[in-house]
Amino acid sequence: MSASPQDPVEPGTPWQRLDRRTVLVTACVTVGVAGGAGLPTLLGLAGGMPLGQALGWVLAGAALVIAAGTGADYVRWRRTRYRIGPERAELHTGLLLVKQRSLARERIRSVDLTANVLLRVLGLVQVRIGTGEQTGGGESTLELDAVTRAEGERLRTALLSRAAAGPPGTHREGLLASLDPGWIRYAPVSFVAPVLGGTAVGSVMQVSEWFGAQGEVIDWVGDRFRDTPVVWMIVVSAAAALAAGVIGALGLWIEMWWNYRLEREPGGTLRVRRGLFTARSTSIEERRLRGVELVEPLGVRLFGAARVDAVATGLVGDGEDEGAAHRTLLPAVPREVASEVAAQVLREATAPTVAARLTAHPRAARGRRLRWALVTALLPVAVLALLGTLLTPVLLYIAAACAVVAVPAAVLLALDAYRSLGHGISGDYLVARSGTMRRTTVALQRSGVIGWTVKQSFFQRRVGLSTLTATTAAGTGAYDVYDAAEGEVLAFAADAVPGVLEPFLEGGGRPGRR
Repeated sequence: MSASPQDPVEPGTPWQRLDRRTVLVTACVTVGVAGGAGLPTLLGLAGGMPLGQALGWVLAGAALVIAAGTGADYVRWRRTRYRIGPERAELHTGLLLVKQRSLARERIRSVDLTANVLLRVLGLVQVRIGTGEQTGGGESTLELDAVTRAEGERLRTALLSRAAAGPPGTHREGLLASLDPGWIRYAPVSFVAPVLGGTAVGSVMQVSEWFGAQGEVIDWVGDRFRDTPVVWMIVVSAAAALAAGVIGALGLWIEMWWNYRLEREPGGTLRVRRGLFTARSTSIEERRLRGVELVEPLGVRLFGAARVDAVATGLVGDGEDEGAAHRTLLPAVPREVASEVAAQVLREATAPTVAARLTAHPRAARGRRLRWALVTALLPVAVLALLGTLLTPVLLYIAAACAVVAVPAAVLLALDAYRSLGHGISGDYLVARSGTMRRTTVALQRSGVIGWTVKQSFFQRRVGLSTLTATTAAGTGAYDVYDAAEGEVLAFAADAVPGVLEPFLEGGGRPGRR
């Protein structure tokens, strides 16, 4: 946030500069960008002019881009300085538009360190200092790009130093979890694999178009399947794309989670370190931890695994994605390991997600999921059948095949979604579970709930169901108990956080259970 005249000035603290090698990093990156853009440009120009002339134009353009990018970053480096005083962290930058941002140290909630390959070779890191507030315009963060690794560690330690949080108990300090290479077996069964497979196919077609060879690629694929039935061609193509996706998912997992360590540091800070080429370090103060979330995508869940995400205040700042990996404390691991780590993180003997006895939801909730699943599955079938009647019988066969596959799958998923529903209380935590393609079980501190929202659609009212939303300042900000019995959901809210919901009930009394 911009400093105002009322902000305290700390003249005794000297200003410091970023490391000058950040200009070298920018120059190297600009060379790579210019080279990547220059090659297709050279091939395009070579078709209309001599190769030497085309090469000269491309080299001149690349030199101009590199000089401009490096010069601009040199000016940024010269005009950027920072200082960490007893009360505030300040950043001064800009040439024509001078900006000075200042954060009160008592409001700083995160100091994250990131280093790509170039930065690691040079011993540098990017430092992101944030309050976790959503203020817009990036005013709740200070970014130092870049400083030495030692300086980054010094800033992280100094800005996050707090009095020890939480009771000492029997829960160990230091290392809570470290990489087990066997965890990589869960990477191919995530939703990332098919997405990467589709992306690989699209990339091949795009690159071939850049080089004017898309027609040749299509002809080559057609020659491979010249005497192959259409069904087998589709199956083989899908298998090839999936295989590419699996390879990509394995590579992405290695890049993201290699060298993984979860540690509890003195002063009550959880630190996650990970990354093969790009090293990342994320710190979470235990005093702002409000619970954990066990996330089980369908493919991972079928293999008995889950990942652990933190439910904490201040993890999502300006310009950040709420679902980004900085919330993840543990990648997909065997469910028993996930529960053990969750218990250690929360300083509990047993993870609340395991200890809670979840209340099953009424059969009306199952009926709602079955109806929605059947509508979702049969609507495309009906459209194909209509088009088949009007245009070609081929679409009728496709509609029949879709119905045979989609309807049983939809029913199975709906029944699984119903079995996944549940809510309960375990000690200081309320627990809610829902989802099928991505089942989540959240354990949220009851003291962290700041409000309730009870929602009822027209169709829910007809069958006596309600959706209860717990509002909190942590995590995504809201956690739902879907399609619970109307009386049960009100009693659950009253038991979990007494005194919040009762004033809004008829007569101000305690709700009864149905």
